[in-house]
Amino acid sequence: MTGMTLVLAACKPAATAPAHDIPAAMRQTATTLLQSPLLHATSIAVVYRGKQFMLHQGELETGKANPPDDTTLYEIGSVSKTFAGLLLAKAVLDGKAALDDPIQMYLPAAYPNLQSQGEPIRLRHLITHTSNMPGMLPLQVNTVLKDFTAHATPAKLNAAYAGYGQRQFWQDLHTVSIKGPLGKDYAYSSAATELIAHTLETIYGMPYDVLLTQWLARAAGMHDTRLSITAQDAGRLAPGYHSDNPVVTTPMPQLPWGAAGNLKSTMPDMAKYLRLQLSAHPAVVESHQPLVRFQDDFSIGYFWNIGSNRQLGTHYVHHGGVPRAQSYAYIVPKYQLGVFIITNQSGDATAGAMESALARLFDTVEAMEGAR
Repeated sequence: MTGMTLVLAACKPAATAPAHDIPAAMRQTATTLLQSPLLHATSIAVVYRGKQFMLHQGELETGKANPPDDTTLYEIGSVSKTFAGLLLAKAVLDGKAALDDPIQMYLPAAYPNLQSQGEPIRLRHLITHTSNMPGMLPLQVNTVLKDFTAHATPAKLNAAYAGYGQRQFWQDLHTVSIKGPLGKDYAYSSAATELIAHTLETIYGMPYDVLLTQWLARAAGMHDTRLSITAQDAGRLAPGYHSDNPVVTTPMPQLPWGAAGNLKSTMPDMAKYLRLQLSAHPAVVESHQPLVRFQDDFSIGYFWNIGSNRQLGTHYVHHGGVPRAQSYAYIVPKYQLGVFIITNQSGDATAGAMESALARLFDTVEAMEGAR
């Protein structure tokens, strides 16, 4: 659901009247967003020059007066990919991997199909969405997602992934055909992210979910972010709505590794992630390196989309979308600003509504910076 058009739209400068301070701007952002048809709950975390702000507004279920709070677990969707990118950046700095390593070095069997024009798919192709890998495996999921807003889509996704694990993924990977030059064209691929998770498992000798949760706890004090949740925590998972269906829908089904879009997190933990992304941690610095430039104002690093405009300068953006939630993460070093926003509804207009609502927040920060 996140392509270059969406990324570039997110990088456009805002044009609305600023509020006077961050909390006021957050309230304006939430109020504006919840005026959108179908949207009725949002949570926003902001880190600005070392200070942290949190806001929850609306109701998770229509008419139930149950607002989200700091304990709510949200499905953050493809923002999960930036976590995999961060761990790969660490592996590169640890000397355990190199961006030009062919992916074949890390696979459990021979995959001669993972090449194009005699060039093997390399790690750098996978993390910059330039591998020409399919968007999803199994392949039929790509057909399902073409009609994303159809009410039957969540059930079709559930059916496609029922019993679909790593063994089936490895079988399907043999059927992939790579067309076109590598390292050049942007072709968004969650399947590529799943390969990165496997690569990290091979490098570090532990399951991806264990590697990730241990590293996040150690590096950022994040203890409430995970790929799967226990029955005990199921009640904390935000209910959500798909498209214009008024009935609560099911969570995103589990992917073979989950790195592409299965992370669940709370807003306090996402605020810690924003702080980490604004820090000088070596793995963060490495993960922000622009690896492929597609346009003057759009590059990509370790899964991060890198935008550039007058208002925000060089900044890092990722959208997340599952059938019942959409989110955005923004990292803006120019202002030492990090923003994470999420809503528990997912349709064609949800991302645009979040972008428009965030304009107020970015205008406020720009005005405050001008007054410094």
